[in-house]
Amino acid sequence: MSSRATSEIASVAEAHALLGLDGPADGAVLKAAFRRAIKAARPDLDGGNEDHFRRVIAAWGLIRMQGASRLALPAPKARPAGLTVVAISPTQALEGGPVDVHLGKRILRIRLPSGLRTGDHVRLRQAAADGNDLYLPVLIRPTASLRIMGDDVYMRWPVSQRLLDDGGRVEIETHAGPRSAWVVAGMSNATTQLRLKGLGLPRRGRRPQGHLFVTLEPCADAPSSADDLLARFTRVWTPDRLAA
Repeated sequence: MSSRATSEIASVAEAHALLGLDGPADGAVLKAAFRRAIKAARPDLDGGNEDHFRRVIAAWGLIRMQGASRLALPAPKARPAGLTVVAISPTQALEGGPVDVHLGKRILRIRLPSGLRTGDHVRLRQAAADGNDLYLPVLIRPTASLRIMGDDVYMRWPVSQRLLDDGGRVEIETHAGPRSAWVVAGMSNATTQLRLKGLGLPRRGRRPQGHLFVTLEPCADAPSSADDLLARFTRVWTPDRLAA
């Protein structure tokens, strides 16, 4: 673990306190405490905090470094990697792809698989100073349009007030392309959230396929149901399709 990581945690006692422990604990209890602490600190969830998230990771590494527990991180034979976090966007979590990782003065470009969750670890082969592998925790940062909680993706979509009052079909531009859904009439006095099944994070290991939850927000500039129907009709009955 780097000196920067340990300098923020004054003692093993402070590290235990950050995990919600009064003192040393056995492997099972320590593992459960770490999972609770890292989940509560996740910046992508309400009440989370990125600085606290990093400190929890540093506390876990310090306890391991001091020999308080031989329990490994979630990845096998994982090595603590200081405060380095692989921060990615919701789109990168959904699709995977290349990302740059800063390790001190080094910049490594790695390719991520799709379906990573916050708290997963990415292995960098022989990237440590001593030639061993590094296991870096993943953090999915929300954007203005998308956020991720667990396996599920959340977004907002503007609709007309009339659609919320009268109900009807709405077409939503999602990360997977346009999708249609039905709005029940009389939803104008409540928060309307639609679930689009199977459009969340892809299945990965034991983690199931997630869903996309869309919160409908009334907007004066949003297209009406008739405009939405016309747009879908125009897209389907293009000149190319008619010529075919």
